[in-house]
Amino acid sequence: MKKLNQCLLLAACTLGVIALSAKVTAADTGMGSMSCCSGMATPVADTNTNAVPDLLKTCPVSGEKLDGDMGKPYVFTYQDQEVKLCCKGCKKDFDKDPAKYLKLIRAADKK
Repeated sequence: MKKLNQCLLLAACTLGVIALSAKVTAADTGMGSMSCCSGMATPVADTNTNAVPDLLKTCPVSGEKLDGDMGKPYVFTYQDQEVKLCCKGCKKDFDKDPAKYLKLIRAADKK
């Protein structure tokens, strides 16, 4: 009986570790209950050197500083315009209404 209890306790502990590791992994990938951009700041290099540079210091989608706690910005080119977002997660919102965000980026170019 003592051996059975030890096996059951070991199995319960193993399941607890597995459940905890799943929560940690979800938080690391931005799937936990964190901000929209947490854990998603993966910079992307774009090789289009002819694009108009994005001079904004903040993400046009979230308003977060591009040189802040989020790490390096997510950079891509849209219609020959360089776009810098605080994270890859903001790309979904950008894709919903790119004209809105391009207007903000281009306004910064004029200043």
